[in-house]
Amino acid sequence: MSNDLNFYINGEWVKSESNETIDVINPANEEVIGQVAAGTKEDIDKAVSAALVAFSSFQQTTKAQRIELLKNIITEYEARYNDFVQTISKEMGSPIWLSEAAQAKTGIKNIQETLDALESYEFERPEGDYTLIKEPIGVIGMITPWNWPMNQITTKVSAALAAGCTMVLKPSEISPYCAMLLAEVFDKAGVPNGVFNVVNGYGPTVGAALSEHPDVAMMSFTGSTRAGIAVAQASASSVKRVHQELGGKSSNIILDDVPDLEKSVKGGAGHCFLNSGQSCNAPTKMLVSSKNYDKAVEIAAATANSTTIGDPNGEYRLGPIANKVQYEKIIKLIEIGIEEGATLVAGGVEKPDGCEKGYYVRPTVFANVTNDMTIAKEEIFGPVLVMIKYNNEEEAINIANDTEYGLAGYVQGDPDHAREVARKIRAGQVIINGGARGTGAPFGGYKASGNGREHGLHGLEECLETKAII
Repeated sequence: MSNDLNFYINGEWVKSESNETIDVINPANEEVIGQVAAGTKEDIDKAVSAALVAFSSFQQTTKAQRIELLKNIITEYEARYNDFVQTISKEMGSPIWLSEAAQAKTGIKNIQETLDALESYEFERPEGDYTLIKEPIGVIGMITPWNWPMNQITTKVSAALAAGCTMVLKPSEISPYCAMLLAEVFDKAGVPNGVFNVVNGYGPTVGAALSEHPDVAMMSFTGSTRAGIAVAQASASSVKRVHQELGGKSSNIILDDVPDLEKSVKGGAGHCFLNSGQSCNAPTKMLVSSKNYDKAVEIAAATANSTTIGDPNGEYRLGPIANKVQYEKIIKLIEIGIEEGATLVAGGVEKPDGCEKGYYVRPTVFANVTNDMTIAKEEIFGPVLVMIKYNNEEEAINIANDTEYGLAGYVQGDPDHAREVARKIRAGQVIINGGARGTGAPFGGYKASGNGREHGLHGLEECLETKAII
């Protein structure tokens, strides 16, 4: 990209106030594929100032104008679709098939969901003996992660645009090029100057400056719980709204009345391994009754052993881990699992054959895990499945809820029975029998998994203030 070392501020590509650069690494071969500028507080000040000026006019746009803008963005996004596919695979290691079928596609899906919500939304309506008005909150600061870059970016920015807000985005320095590509899309789609701004850099510098900025009305953060706490603390002095979508450690309860044990276990394990396990809502803990446990372990191990892994441009199911730091964390946690007495039945710390270069981790399955083990408590964020035996349904529910997280849950069994169990899981989203995420369904968590919700109507309302005129 010709603007690698520039930031998109006030509708223009401008140079950073810093001469420091950040290498962008291809995790498949550990080679540098480019550099981006490491932003400064001064860069954030410029971007926020541009967003604040733009807000005065953008908040006055009509719903019809914003609907047209979102439609234009979808058109331009589709025109650059293959660029997104290639960029995602190169900068974070997603297999090309996954980049095309899901990673890049979530961008269009998220914008369309927001558009659907906007078209039917009433920003002003009578309620009792007063008038209820929903107004854009103001400038929104956004910090997004590297694992599903377009998913997290587009759900945030589309909601902000629909609400009439302006924004400053700090994408992950590990996968920054998707955000810069999106800026090109927005520019061509006619997004007004200053409405959408991008500043690259490190969290402790750029992220902190954005969170602390008094002219930022809301912070929207997706990432680790540890980093989310830092954003909330930095935001506290200006009493801004903080939306957080944080970590997860989601259980997948396999009930005894599941129609097809092999299909359910195989599907659950495959879902855990998808995107090399780098999904905050992955079903990483499989809970199986003592009646079916041994068979389930056998199926899960076979699934791991048959899952292909290799070059993202090849015909492999999994690619590498997105960065060296995360790779080393996963390997360390696998070692801890072995040390604490869990039984390694598939995978391990050795790299897959033919993958000596690159951050590759073999799909790994642990059996005989208890819920007090580190691998059962910590978010590994890699292709590692832990299998826990339960004696009765109440115990399974207690194990699923015995976690600091509450982002997602999974239940597989007779649909009516599974729905009863789902109601008892303390999580923001529970999926029954592997069903796909419902269109526009809210996404977010309980407890240490964050607060607030994204997608569709619920994401739109996160960006709005409530006013009563009496």
